[in-house]
Amino acid sequence: MQVSVESVSNLQRRMTVQVPPERIEQEVDRRLKSLARRVKIDGFRPGKVPLKVVQQRYGAGVFQEVVGEVLQSSYQEALLQEKLEPAGSPSIEPKPLEPGKGLEYTATFDVYPKVEIADLSDVAVERPRVEVSDADVDKVIETLRRQRKEFVAVERAAQKGDQVIVDFDGSLDGEAFEGGKGEAMPVELGEGRMLAAFEDQLNGMKPGEEKTIDVPFPEDYPAENLKGKTAQFAIKVREVKEPTLPEVDEAFAKSFGIEEGGVEKLREDVRANMEREVAQALKAKVKDQVMQALFKAHPLELPEALVKDEIERLRQQALSRFGGQVKPENFPDEVFREEAVRRVSLGLIIRELVASKGMKVDAGRVKAELEAMAAGYEDPRQVIDYYRNNRQAQSGLEAMVLEDQVVDFVVEQGKATDKPMSFDELMNPRKEGASE
Repeated sequence: MQVSVESVSNLQRRMTVQVPPERIEQEVDRRLKSLARRVKIDGFRPGKVPLKVVQQRYGAGVFQEVVGEVLQSSYQEALLQEKLEPAGSPSIEPKPLEPGKGLEYTATFDVYPKVEIADLSDVAVERPRVEVSDADVDKVIETLRRQRKEFVAVERAAQKGDQVIVDFDGSLDGEAFEGGKGEAMPVELGEGRMLAAFEDQLNGMKPGEEKTIDVPFPEDYPAENLKGKTAQFAIKVREVKEPTLPEVDEAFAKSFGIEEGGVEKLREDVRANMEREVAQALKAKVKDQVMQALFKAHPLELPEALVKDEIERLRQQALSRFGGQVKPENFPDEVFREEAVRRVSLGLIIRELVASKGMKVDAGRVKAELEAMAAGYEDPRQVIDYYRNNRQAQSGLEAMVLEDQVVDFVVEQGKATDKPMSFDELMNPRKEGASE
């Protein structure tokens, strides 16, 4: 077999492969002889069909079958011979087959770019340092109380935090519009689930009170007929209810599945869960910084096939999130290209780091990671057994741990500084430019 390779561009290769005719002829002959021993043709006893008859009836089909298989196998052999690793599927152009001549074709494909790991000593990483305080636990328990709140009817004017049960009938230029009518609708003042102009005007209203209010709709409102328009709503308040929170007692703890230990055990469980969240957030923040630094330090020319494959993966993920309500054409390639380039680049960089530094997945870290993941579930043993009995899930976990090892390596090579911060600062960072 003769192979020649031409560099079309930095990443594209055109490989010409010539397979000698005897390789195909010998395999066709072998298969026809095998058929002759098994095939049933009228007028001949089984196993006694002349080879010439078998060749006339089945020769063309067997020949095409062999050519297809030889093309695939010789392509893989040629790649090994030339030490080439294609990125994506090739475009194969076979030349016309002539009697007595072998198979010849050209395969055009992209190869992976060469990744040279940059000096990582200048990579700067800021590691948050957080301790979960008693006050942090108190805040979470207060949030749990608010999630279990109940509303009790009162005979006073509505105020922020109350739930107002209201009937409303909306009209635009005197005409009713779709979605503008509601009966016994609960509106929690301050939650922002209704238009602010509607919700704000419920403040101060008492049970049984009626009035008509003007409500302007914003310019970006989804309904075309209401964008930028001002509607009138005739409203009647049926009830005003104020929130009541449960006491933090043994019954409250039991409502979260704690049968023994009461409030103290609840606080222990809340703290343990918070500490798991902190550990995950810390790891994510450090990893994000490392990945940004690696991407910036290694500008790569990428095979378009890999980028397109990643774009398609991202598109399918987006479509699945919308549950089939959005068509693929609503997500053109350019929507995902930037993220696809980033992911493909980082995949290649991490692969080279692992290979060049001889990294192997740490079995101890895999075990610890699995146990930490499982701890957040009601039945940790079931989760652990699932991963240990599912090779695909286990491989995904190992890949994640190996990526964590890469992050640790980069942090060790670079300049890491610790930054103390509170639980709230870590878990709920303010957006840049947000108002106080």
